[in-house]
Amino acid sequence: MSGRLAGKVAWITGAGTGIGRAIAIAFAAEGARLFLTGRRRGPLEETAGLLGEAPAVVLPADLTDAAQVQAAAEMVGPCDILVNNAGMNITKRHWHQLTPESVKALVDANLTAPFLTSLAVVPSMAKRGDGLIIQIASMAGKNVSTLSGVGYTAAKTGYVALSQTINVEHGIHGVRSTAICPGEVATPILDQRPVPPTPEERARMLQPEDIAAAALFVATLPPRMLVNEMLVNPTWNRSLLSAAQKVEAL
Repeated sequence: MSGRLAGKVAWITGAGTGIGRAIAIAFAAEGARLFLTGRRRGPLEETAGLLGEAPAVVLPADLTDAAQVQAAAEMVGPCDILVNNAGMNITKRHWHQLTPESVKALVDANLTAPFLTSLAVVPSMAKRGDGLIIQIASMAGKNVSTLSGVGYTAAKTGYVALSQTINVEHGIHGVRSTAICPGEVATPILDQRPVPPTPEERARMLQPEDIAAAALFVATLPPRMLVNEMLVNPTWNRSLLSAAQKVEAL
């Protein structure tokens, strides 16, 4: 296939819905050979069905399980681009609502999983002298607020740091890691909020294809160029609404 990613192997996690699915579609259109991972086969096969003639392999796996991650990585083989997109949140997300079990689930899904997948590909990327990891993090990893909850915020903060450590240690070996930190994106994870946004609010948010465009931009940069972090917010930013309205009223 032709395209800016022709000949590239891309492993995308959380590929069954939302941002992961949008990235799969964008990368397939540019000629990448895709491996799609998530917990459930059904949504992954739905994503694969949207890719037309693009080569795609469905690899269901629990990415919090080191053995399953390693098995999936061996199926992928030499990986040019890893997109760590899988993650989750919960409704009862504040200190007085958390349990040890829910904390473990949040940290495992949002920090342990991308740690394990990155660990699975970095050595071979460094040996080849080239490789890119796109880490779909969150603005929750850059700013502490009550919106995303305690466990998600803590895990995503660690996730952003994880990405940077790859560049610190392996940039000299041609390995790049970019943490894309979106603000509010209209994906199914919003349904887990204590008060889910309205359809009107979701329409103003970033959309999955917007983050896919950001990921594609990073994926098509020359190997000598590293974007450490990309902070992306909706233009109409709900977190700034109150302050902006106060300024407007002056």
